[in-house]
Amino acid sequence: MNIIWLGHGSFRIEIEDQVILVDPWLTGNPMLPEDQHAAAVEGATQILVTHAHFDHIADVVQISKETGAPLSGMYELAMHLHTQGAVEGSPFNMGGTIPLGDKVSASMVPASHSSAADVDGVRQYMGTESGFIVRGENRCIYISGDTGLMADMAWIGDYYKPDIGILSAGGHYTMDMEMAAYAARTYFNFNVVIPCHYRTMPILEQSAEALINGVLPGTSVLEPQVMTAITL
Repeated sequence: MNIIWLGHGSFRIEIEDQVILVDPWLTGNPMLPEDQHAAAVEGATQILVTHAHFDHIADVVQISKETGAPLSGMYELAMHLHTQGAVEGSPFNMGGTIPLGDKVSASMVPASHSSAADVDGVRQYMGTESGFIVRGENRCIYISGDTGLMADMAWIGDYYKPDIGILSAGGHYTMDMEMAAYAARTYFNFNVVIPCHYRTMPILEQSAEALINGVLPGTSVLEPQVMTAITL
C-alpha cells in the first residue's frame, strides 16, 4: 500500500488494485506544483469526497471526467457533483459501506465540521461532512476528513479498530496537533498516524512536533512529504 500526500487534506491511496483519490485539490493548492498535477491523478480508479469546501472539491469533477474515476461521498454532495459531470459512483450516507473494486471498501463515518459550496453565486449546504474508513490489504485506514475533536471517535475506534490514522491536525479549521494526539491516544490504537491539513498556509500549524510527542509509545507519526509515497 502507498499513501501519497498531495498537500493539505488531499491524498492518493494505492491499495490492492485501486488508486483512490481523497479530496484531490489541484488548482490553487500551494503545496502541489503544477507540473505534478498529472502524476497526482494518473490512473485514478475512485474518488472519495469528505465535504463540499472548495479546497476539497474544486477539481473533482474535471479529474473524474479526465480519468473516468467514479466519485462517491455524502448523498447530497455526490448527487450535486454528478449533475456537474462527475462519473457516477455511490452517493451514500453515515454507516454505509461501498465496494471500491473487488477487494477494497469504504465506510462513511461522522466528522464535525461544515459542508457548503457556492452554486450559481449562492452558498448551499451539501449534506453532512464526513470521514471514511478504507479497508484493504488486511489494513484499516481512518481518514478523519476535516474535523474537530469529537466523542464519535470513541465508537469509530472501537468498532472499526483502524491501525492507520490520517488525521486533520492544522488547527483553526480542524483539530490542532495536540487535539489530534489526544484523539489518537484516547480513542484509537493506531500503529501509524499521518497528519494532514497543515503547512498549507501560515494560519495553520507548520510542525507536527506536538503530535509526535503526544501519541502513545509504539505509535509512529509519519510526517508526509508531497508526492512522496509512504509505503505500509
